[in-house]
Amino acid sequence: MNSTQRALAVGIGAALLQALMLIAFAWPAANIAPRDLPIAITGPQASQIAGKLAEHSPDAFEITSPADEAAARAAIADREVYGAILTGGGAPRVLVASGASPAVAQQLTAVAQQLSGAPAAAVEDVIAADADDPRGVAFGAMVLPLVMAGIAAGVLLSLVIPSVTARVVGLVTFGIAGGLVSMAIIQGWMSVVPGPFLTLAAVAGLVSFAVAGTVVGLATAIGRAGIGIAALTMLLVGNPFSAATSAPELLPQPWGVIGQYLPPGAAASLLRSVAFFDGAGAAKPLMVLLTWAVVAVALLGVGALRDRGAAAAPVPTQSPDPVPAA
Repeated sequence: MNSTQRALAVGIGAALLQALMLIAFAWPAANIAPRDLPIAITGPQASQIAGKLAEHSPDAFEITSPADEAAARAAIADREVYGAILTGGGAPRVLVASGASPAVAQQLTAVAQQLSGAPAAAVEDVIAADADDPRGVAFGAMVLPLVMAGIAAGVLLSLVIPSVTARVVGLVTFGIAGGLVSMAIIQGWMSVVPGPFLTLAAVAGLVSFAVAGTVVGLATAIGRAGIGIAALTMLLVGNPFSAATSAPELLPQPWGVIGQYLPPGAAASLLRSVAFFDGAGAAKPLMVLLTWAVVAVALLGVGALRDRGAAAAPVPTQSPDPVPAA
């Protein structure tokens, strides 16, 4: 293949990658809609409201019926549902939690008010997003930099640091420093994420380690092709389906579910749980991130064992040329 043919191949490949990125990022955003979104409806008119929702938007909501208002509020605080519709005593009242998802809070408010007629339903934001970021724009925007920085750190460690042990040192250093610095900016300077600083910094550090570790681990285990596999997985699948700006139940399925098993989606869910819900619902995303981190370390171990075996293998000696007979 000459230079012209290689240039044509690179151009076509780049165009295909561009098309894939447009699909990955634009398609989820263009198809935002409730899909089995967990909500609670309680009170004497609960069954009628549930029936109207099912008739108006089939398969949009997964409805539970707690015993009373207190139980509905507890379900929201425990991240079991995104909101609740309370009936009885006049027009329905709506409980939302913009801390869980401003996009869902807006949709629930609109749906409930359409069903209630006049007067409009009273809406209470029981777990609000940060006052400096009421629409969750800054929160959603902070996940992508964490992922991109993790990829960049992983690439640098893979290409510049030859020793597996030194790569581990670099990953741990990046995780600790990255977590502290990122939260110092997001919480200390911008003040857009509430919650305990050190816990949030630990979450950001775990995300940084998991993303960078995946890149370094795959590169160590299978070579430079691992860098591309890890980067494309995190950017083309993990980031657009992370639901950082919406909710997993608003994305096309099964991609909304799959996104929660990748570091970007798990990072968004874990940060929300820590920042707004005192850790409620944190177990699953925490286990996802820890699993990615453990797998990354395991891949580094595989690469280290392979390199050690190659170094210990005896070098075949070349037998001397036979002396010709006189």
